[in-house]
Amino acid sequence: MSDATPTEAQLRIEALGRVRSRLLELGCSDEEIDRAVADDAVDLLMVDRMLVPADIRLTQAQVAETTDIPIEVTRRFWRALGFIDVGDDDPVFTEMDIEAVRLFQSMVAIGVVDTDSAVQMARVIGSAMARIAEAQSGPGSSPLLVVSGDSIIDADRFARGAGESLPAMARLLEYVWRRHLEAGIRRAMLLRARGSDEGISPVMAVGFADMVGFTVLSQHLSDEELASVVARFEELAHDTVVALGGRVVKMIGDEVMFVVPDATSAAEIGLSLAEAYAGDELLSDVRVALAVGPVLVQDGDFYGPVVNLSSRLVGVANPGTVLISDEFRTALEEEGTGGFDTRALRTRNLRNIGRVQVWKLSRVGTEPGADRRRNVRWERLGEVLRELDELRDRGEQLVVRASRPTTGDSGQDGGPETSGTSGTGDGGSVPVETDGGDAVGPELEAPLEGGDGSTP
Repeated sequence: MSDATPTEAQLRIEALGRVRSRLLELGCSDEEIDRAVADDAVDLLMVDRMLVPADIRLTQAQVAETTDIPIEVTRRFWRALGFIDVGDDDPVFTEMDIEAVRLFQSMVAIGVVDTDSAVQMARVIGSAMARIAEAQSGPGSSPLLVVSGDSIIDADRFARGAGESLPAMARLLEYVWRRHLEAGIRRAMLLRARGSDEGISPVMAVGFADMVGFTVLSQHLSDEELASVVARFEELAHDTVVALGGRVVKMIGDEVMFVVPDATSAAEIGLSLAEAYAGDELLSDVRVALAVGPVLVQDGDFYGPVVNLSSRLVGVANPGTVLISDEFRTALEEEGTGGFDTRALRTRNLRNIGRVQVWKLSRVGTEPGADRRRNVRWERLGEVLRELDELRDRGEQLVVRASRPTTGDSGQDGGPETSGTSGTGDGGSVPVETDGGDAVGPELEAPLEGGDGSTP
């Protein structure tokens, strides 16, 4: 006879034994553990002690006394990292915090950076790390965070999994940082090698891609469905931009911003994005806009008139199309790369920029992404209409049979007249508008400034 399955109470007792042993190793006292059990907060205590281990905890004044760094400086550094203010008498600071403050001060002391630059760098680091932490701790993002409703069970699960995953994640973060730092320094050195003096803004191609209809779509999807759409949008954007030599600067909801050193690569990225989203079953089309010129590079982001122009242009583009500025078209011609067509559109008056000449970019001899998607929609619509015709015919036959008298000429063609269709001669039918209803038709692309769209 096999052993009986452990009851829930037995599993909880075993989990509490493991949790208590682990917390004692981390420096907790039995009193702290008992208090956490009574407050149903054992999981919170485990998270605190595993992620921020501490033998002692100090107040702000004690940190200032230990490090000889004024409270005002440490508070400024603390806020720059994105942490909320704490009370003067709250003992929340650990040896980790003291080491971070000393590193901050030493970088300033040896002249690596001045205080303002160090605070700004801390702000960038804090923002990036906060996003990573949120991604790791979000719902469904980690098996460590599957909440059972029992703080002891959750603390046990977190302790067993985090013991291996936390050191691995720390090494991964360092690896990614080193790789990106190498790429960033190489880009800066190449700019200087090309004759760009220090303080001179580098010339870059800046692109924006915006997903059509995302706001409306987000109001009709569940959280899981919306998360799938966002994840797919980001995946396609990252893969397309990076594979073609560009760099994703940031994702802004349903929009991606990217940069690349030359116009040819930017044109290839823009068209590839339009084509990738046009061919995706889950996502709608994207609008893409490209501009080129000097940009201000600061803290991993890009600023200036060129960025503003590209951002404004994407707002007036039609779904599935790529718009470019006049300067971008000139740069593309100067680089001498073939394979692209440009067509002049009417000038546009862009907010806070003024009237500019706009061009539509496409590949030589290829169908634009929006046109291809529209043709696919025509095919799908035709299939749906054929199915509706079949269902309508069956329904009419049932109505005819039901309306015929039980006695009479069964061979008489006395069914009601069919409405809403007209014969095509091949067994199908063409839908027409009846009784004031809306005719079924494809989603057409509105023309940009007249004559930019064509009806299939």
